[in-house]
Amino acid sequence: MPLARSLSVTSLSGLEEWDEEFDLEDAVLFEIAWEVANKVGGIYTVIQTKARLTAEEWGENYFLVGPYVESNVRTQVELIEPTNPALKSTIDKMNRSGCKVYFGRWLIEGSPYVILIDVGFTAWSLDRWKSELWENCAIGVPWFDREANDAVLFGFLTAWLLGEVRAQCEEPPHILAHFHEWLAGLGLVLCRQRQLPVATIFTTHATLLGRYLCAGNVDFYNNLAEFNVDKEAGDRQIYHRYCLERAAARCAHVFTTVSQITAIEAEHLLKRKPDIVTPNGLNVKKFSAMHEFQNLHAQSKNRIQEFIRGHFYGHLDFNLDKCLFLFIAGRYEFSNKGADIFLEALARLNYLLRVNHSDVTVIAFFIMPARTNNFNVETLKGQAVRKQLWDTAQTVKERFGKKLYESLLVGQLPDVSKMLDKEDFTIMKRAIFATQRQCQPPICTHNMLEDSSDPILNCIRRIGLFNSSADRVKIIFHPEFLSSTSPLLPMDYEEFVRGCHLGVFPSYYEPWGYTPAECTVMGIPSISTNLSGFGCFMEEHIADPSAYGIYILDRRYRGVDESCNQLTSFLFQFCKQSRRQRIIQRNRTERLSDLLDWRYLGRVRLQSQKLKAHIRWCGSSEPIYASGFRYPRPASVPPSPALSRHSSPHHSEAEDNDDEDERYDEDLEAEKDRMNIRQPVALNCLRTQC
Repeated sequence: MPLARSLSVTSLSGLEEWDEEFDLEDAVLFEIAWEVANKVGGIYTVIQTKARLTAEEWGENYFLVGPYVESNVRTQVELIEPTNPALKSTIDKMNRSGCKVYFGRWLIEGSPYVILIDVGFTAWSLDRWKSELWENCAIGVPWFDREANDAVLFGFLTAWLLGEVRAQCEEPPHILAHFHEWLAGLGLVLCRQRQLPVATIFTTHATLLGRYLCAGNVDFYNNLAEFNVDKEAGDRQIYHRYCLERAAARCAHVFTTVSQITAIEAEHLLKRKPDIVTPNGLNVKKFSAMHEFQNLHAQSKNRIQEFIRGHFYGHLDFNLDKCLFLFIAGRYEFSNKGADIFLEALARLNYLLRVNHSDVTVIAFFIMPARTNNFNVETLKGQAVRKQLWDTAQTVKERFGKKLYESLLVGQLPDVSKMLDKEDFTIMKRAIFATQRQCQPPICTHNMLEDSSDPILNCIRRIGLFNSSADRVKIIFHPEFLSSTSPLLPMDYEEFVRGCHLGVFPSYYEPWGYTPAECTVMGIPSISTNLSGFGCFMEEHIADPSAYGIYILDRRYRGVDESCNQLTSFLFQFCKQSRRQRIIQRNRTERLSDLLDWRYLGRVRLQSQKLKAHIRWCGSSEPIYASGFRYPRPASVPPSPALSRHSSPHHSEAEDNDDEDERYDEDLEAEKDRMNIRQPVALNCLRTQC
């Protein structure tokens, strides 16, 4: 089958004409992804968070299709019998033909229907299907690439499923199939090759080749037009994967991506400009804490402080009330995620805080899963020592309280010198001696399997940040996902984020960026870049992002050293903020959550699903997405100390009192922000253009 773009632009093979507006009762939406009920990366979050909105829109005609993974099904899926007769006949027929297809409800918000296909059970067909793929599409898949083999099995099975559903219906409905990423893309290619009457959408959340190129320290964005894509894919031994991804993008009726920066990347690497940009959202209700989010921040911060007390026992020579918690989280991609530039900026920030005699201490957390074999003994000991000190203090307090109570009962004021006896002092002295420590507090909380070659640890050794008493910047590397059941830091990721002061994500390659988005809906300021989809989205829709706690780092038009200096400046200015300024900034940040709500952004995605080829019929070639709103700069007190009276962290109590008189009305400012957001201009405006 020729993979020319004309397939998706000038033809709808086997597809009857639909009206622009069609009855959803006569349409069925299949959303197909490898991460349906199978957490691998960010696509799982995309599908999970928007499932409720999509299920409300499509009702009983919405089905998610993914792989059957038994360990996930046991905890996430309720297996039931299909209620749709055609779908039940399809699944029964496929199971009789040697497949294993399961039907159920995914136990998340919205409880969407899921169709799970056991790809391993049909591995006996792999060679035959590979041959068919080569004969029809000239794409060869090597035997040793297990992930690509799974993609072949999954693609043929999903195409079989869609074709069979159509055949089992007496009055075939309009079928829409939305495919996510290259792992599911082969099913789309086969639907077009077999001329199935199915409207297809393909969404790429990041290009394969782009991720590989950026990981190789290539000047990616300035050389997009220069890459020989076939050679680059071949050099990295991913040519077959690249072909599957490019074929899906070229064959889809509608091609979408998640950000403008990824649209530019896809146009050069996949050789097709996306028809529509559909930014990723979040289920804001899940994260929203109404006006309690400031209290939740304080509660979570106290739990982090407890961990810090144990981690730095014996070296707790800084004021926890003047301690700022920064963090970076995500896949362990040292350069792509910006961990390299963050560490360099922390070294420069440490110098600035020391020469300016600042009393602020910065503790930076690196939450990036890596290969470990267990917890660090010294780290576990720290938490044990902290707990022992707490138990000792409680014991002495109870003894003290009992003596005080007995003294008051007889009508006498207590003699303070007799309230604590020698035994009490002995207990306390033993507890104090237990806190003595000869070594520095550990940097890594776990034992790394590849300590000598680990990029983060090697960079820390180079910049010399070893958590010494003289350093104003401390580093904690936690190479494991956070969990509330951890004996070390028993907090879920959401709770941990709420307790931090700033998220730092200076990514070089970030097609969207869920980590800063999650910070935003929880009211936590963040640093992103103009090379991330989130950063570009916020830059376009907020007149002054930094006023709302969204700092955008320039990594596209500046060199590494210049970007590092800019990041250092952001961090240093943040350290200068007073507590009141940080509270005001968090209030503003939390108000931006409306921009990231699926109920807002999801309208564009739903329209692209309902009107699958509307843009093609209009002849529009420019990417379109939810425009039509823009937050102006807040009119009240500026959050930046560079523009306020507090230009130094050393200010007097009198100045603190003056701070209370600054003109800031939270309700008035919030009302103005609500008035600034309007309905997104999506496909409705395209109808006018047509």
